[in-house]
Amino acid sequence: MKAGNKYRFLMLPVLLQVIILLTITLTACGGTTNKNIQMGKDDQPASAAAKSVPDVNTSAIDTITLGGGCFWCVEAIYERLAGVVSAVSGFSGGTVKNPTYEEVCTGSTGHAEVVQIAYDTTKISLDEILKVFFSVHDPTTLNRQGNDVGTQYRSVIFYRDKHQKDVAASIIRALDRENVYNNPVVTQLEPFTKFYRAEDYHQEYYDNNKNAPYCRLVIQPKLEKFEKVFKDRLKK
Repeated sequence: MKAGNKYRFLMLPVLLQVIILLTITLTACGGTTNKNIQMGKDDQPASAAAKSVPDVNTSAIDTITLGGGCFWCVEAIYERLAGVVSAVSGFSGGTVKNPTYEEVCTGSTGHAEVVQIAYDTTKISLDEILKVFFSVHDPTTLNRQGNDVGTQYRSVIFYRDKHQKDVAASIIRALDRENVYNNPVVTQLEPFTKFYRAEDYHQEYYDNNKNAPYCRLVIQPKLEKFEKVFKDRLKK
């Protein structure tokens, strides 16, 4: 790999760790759909209100929707990133209206598992949001993250305007130009159309199910590595 890319110092440690994770045989994200198990603490659904942050300047809030494999992983990471107001799991990019998790898991709806991220632009930039995105998943594997396989697990950025598209495209070009990964980035850039919030039991899934096998074996190691690399950007 060549040196000198401004994203390399953020990505390379995580990339090596992700490669190790991908070699482990694990239960896939969609492998367990028993809602009674997934509900978590006292079987109470995590509401959108639980994600709210007080004293936020709403005029400075921007939103972007990202798909990087299982949304449980992506949501858990962004909930810990300073400047992020909310991270909500859901579905985007498909043709089926109001899809259920079970329908999306079949891969027939066209939707990707995504996390809709609202962030305070006075505290974190889109560039930083995307640096994290490209550091915590493998953007070179088509329709796959580890044992999670299918178009619903594709690497995708749903942009809302030209600025978001241009920033994302610039980062992808830099990653490929500097050969940060051994293979080309296959992350798709798609215009945002609609976001469908996933069922309540998917929200804050990791925090509510830390002892579940997928959380312990997949999400927790990713979080630990994220917190180590981005320790200066974590919420207090």
